[in-house]
Amino acid sequence: MSEPSTETFDEWASWFKVLADGTRLRLLHHIAGLDEPVTVGELVEALDLTQSNVSHHLRVLGTHDFVLTERDGVRTLVRANPNCMSALPEAAAAVMQAD
Repeated sequence: MSEPSTETFDEWASWFKVLADGTRLRLLHHIAGLDEPVTVGELVEALDLTQSNVSHHLRVLGTHDFVLTERDGVRTLVRANPNCMSALPEAAAAVMQAD
């Protein structure tokens, strides 16, 4: 494997920074395990968090496209970005020089 560029390392660092929060990891873990998009209200109930806390962390996760959101009337539907399922593990493997 060739050495990743400085820009690539900087991008990966920004991903890991977004994930460096237990609440965001809990949210992402829960969302990634679902087959269908979930509402913010369902996340609040499932994870016993406040609506403002969930909304804040979803915005942060959304800045790097870990989650994708769409409006459905007055509801916001959230789903995991399937591209992250491969890109994130590949980045971690590259950083650790794993084959």
